[in-house]
Amino acid sequence: MDYVNILRDITTELKDYVSTGAVTNTIPELAKVDPTKFGMHLTTIDGANYGVGDSQDRFSIQSISKALTVALAFSHGGEKIWKRVGVEPSGTAFNSLIQLEYEKGIPRNPFINSGAIVIADMLVSCLDNPKEDFLKFIRMISGNPDITFNLAVAQSEKDTRFRNAALANFLKSFGNIENDVDEVLDFYFHQCSIEMNCSELAAAFFFFANEGKTREGQTILTTSQVKRLNAIMQTCGFYDESGEFTYKVGLPGKSGIGGGIVALYPKNFVVATWSPKLNKKGNSELGMQALELLTTKTEMSIF
Repeated sequence: MDYVNILRDITTELKDYVSTGAVTNTIPELAKVDPTKFGMHLTTIDGANYGVGDSQDRFSIQSISKALTVALAFSHGGEKIWKRVGVEPSGTAFNSLIQLEYEKGIPRNPFINSGAIVIADMLVSCLDNPKEDFLKFIRMISGNPDITFNLAVAQSEKDTRFRNAALANFLKSFGNIENDVDEVLDFYFHQCSIEMNCSELAAAFFFFANEGKTREGQTILTTSQVKRLNAIMQTCGFYDESGEFTYKVGLPGKSGIGGGIVALYPKNFVVATWSPKLNKKGNSELGMQALELLTTKTEMSIF
């Protein structure tokens, strides 16, 4: 497959795309990002790398981190983690409290905020030094020891924490948060603030496409566990636009309001995009377009 020219063609086509999206303003620090940025990086299962645009610029991965925290929790807790969080699409907003009331404090899936906060609570319980240990995990799976938190973003999330604090306290009232709420939220805000570029993100998600093993051959998850998490990414990874992403792109993946998207074709490749302007569903507008073009041009998807 001629990925070099395919990525160049995608970049050329996107230059004529008229964007109606906007950079998120829900986290003040993220609103400062240059809205014109666009990067894309593809890593094949045999280790070849192809990047275009601003693929080496780091950005806050935000909700993309939820796929990595649930992978780490799954590796520690196994199937028992699903007693506290479901695996179904939510059908409501990613930060909704309504569903939690109706379903007695069990979030629909680990990618909505309430579900990710429960996963964060699990990691606070099982890791000796949660923030440091999670950062070590990210550095290991990405192969880059320089990746770190953006403390200004983490603070900005803390300053605007009110909805997430409500979710965490609501979960606590149902007994689905075991640790101190402020400690769990502090971990959650830091995981979302991690900065990576498209190249690093593709490397970090490599094990999802490689039957649970990193590029260096280290086993993170079993093949069965990877199958399950890829399925949840397929059905729940893009907020209320997961069905649309499946329809147009046909790959499992995860997005974040920092403008990043990671998607993968098991046993073939991992691809990451970044463009800060979001559509009305909270997903990167150009990123969605780029990935639709990629699977159309390559004729490679899981369907």
